[in-house]
Amino acid sequence: MKILYFGTSTFAIPPLQALLEHGDVVVAVVTQPDLPAGRGRQLSPSPVKAFALTHDLPVLQPESCRHPDFFAQAHALAPDLIVVAAYGQFLPDELLELPPLGSVNLHGSLLPRYRGAAPIQRALWEGETTTGVCLMWMARAMDAGDIIACADEPIAASDTAGTLSERLSLKAAALLLAWLSALASGSAPRQPQDPSLVTFAPPIRKEERVIDWTRPAEVIWRQIRALAPTPAAVTTFRGSSVKLFASQPLATISTREEGEPGGIVESNPKLGLYVATGAGDIEILSLQPAGKRPMSGADFLRGYHITAGERFTS
Repeated sequence: MKILYFGTSTFAIPPLQALLEHGDVVVAVVTQPDLPAGRGRQLSPSPVKAFALTHDLPVLQPESCRHPDFFAQAHALAPDLIVVAAYGQFLPDELLELPPLGSVNLHGSLLPRYRGAAPIQRALWEGETTTGVCLMWMARAMDAGDIIACADEPIAASDTAGTLSERLSLKAAALLLAWLSALASGSAPRQPQDPSLVTFAPPIRKEERVIDWTRPAEVIWRQIRALAPTPAAVTTFRGSSVKLFASQPLATISTREEGEPGGIVESNPKLGLYVATGAGDIEILSLQPAGKRPMSGADFLRGYHITAGERFTS
């Protein structure tokens, strides 16, 4: 098969690599335009573009998939199949209908739950204990196409969006390979999604990253996991922003004077960085103050010499 592959984030790399190792012809990779990154704000390629270039694959980066010039390029490539994984743009009907074998998408949830841009993050945030990945036919509505197959994946208490995404991307690659022959022969199934079970996973908004310390420790813990390693949950300490990467809720509820939500209730590096919340304390295991490298909670305590009554604020 000649495959036109759409992907942008690291989630899309294992399925692409699996296609190459399987021997299928990837006629081109379509990914998002380069974006400014780092302190110098220099243009940086997407992870999928960087991978594609190291494998000498043609790369297309349209500002919009609806542009006539891009459709002409896609048409000239004459793909048999379109495969999409974490691309980040809607594909118009004329593009979805271009390949004779159809267009399929790899989505990081057990559809019809968590349709949308952030299924992995939202599943963690909601406290799910199981998620998965689905291979589906693409349709006009977002993630609403008929399902070909899905694969479950348990969520560990230690998982972050980063670790869970890595496992799901590998599972997505295996799922795609398992159904390639059926896709090639036109015999892949079409199982409609149950509309009564639909939930959505909208993109993470900037304001959602901010920790509200009046919430229970369990909720804050899920928020930190869902946003790690990027874009990361944030709080404020001594007037500067701090990113939080890892934590664990504690069963105890602070009764100390410093127990106001956000208050640092334990500042001994040997014991750990404990912070009071609206219900229970939470231990901060990994964080990054503005302008600093990521550090452990113990290193933060050693470096900042916390005084009684100091707090993290929203």
